[in-house]
Amino acid sequence: MDLKIREIADRLRGFRDALDLSEDSCAAACGISVEQYNDYEAGNTDIPVSFLYRFSTTFDIEITALLTGDMPRMAGYSLTRKGTGVVAERRKEYKYQALNESFIHKKAQPFVVTVSPDSEPKPIAVYQHQGQEFNLVLKGRLMVVLNGKELVMEEGDSLWFNSGLPHGMKALDGQEAEFLAMIF
Repeated sequence: MDLKIREIADRLRGFRDALDLSEDSCAAACGISVEQYNDYEAGNTDIPVSFLYRFSTTFDIEITALLTGDMPRMAGYSLTRKGTGVVAERRKEYKYQALNESFIHKKAQPFVVTVSPDSEPKPIAVYQHQGQEFNLVLKGRLMVVLNGKELVMEEGDSLWFNSGLPHGMKALDGQEAEFLAMIF
């Protein structure tokens, strides 16, 4: 089991315990099955950032506390220098770099997401979560599957969408792609 996943799972369980919540109530509030929630909390499976965002907003916990164990303290502004944001490799093909870990009471969660090209062709995995999402391609080309529709995005292209729709991304041309993701 990946050590980072295990650490996040431990913090997830710790927050649930501190809030005196049951696994059932957390699962229901986050719109997933109890089995899926228990897998996340046990560290048996990768924990999507979208779930962590939903859990943190539902229970008024800073997502930074779930990702890193540190509590954000900045209220006036937060400066994240290039290359210093917390990096979470949530799935093999995606790497998330948090851009706003020290600001308290965020209204959105920004990440720079790096998508590695597939070594062999396979279907694009899709995910859904509550809220809205904004993506701006910074580097490379990206295939976005949104509610079954394939959209090819190039550097400078942006997309705002209802993240309750099934969506997934894939780097194109055998090259890494990078985009700014804002989850609301």
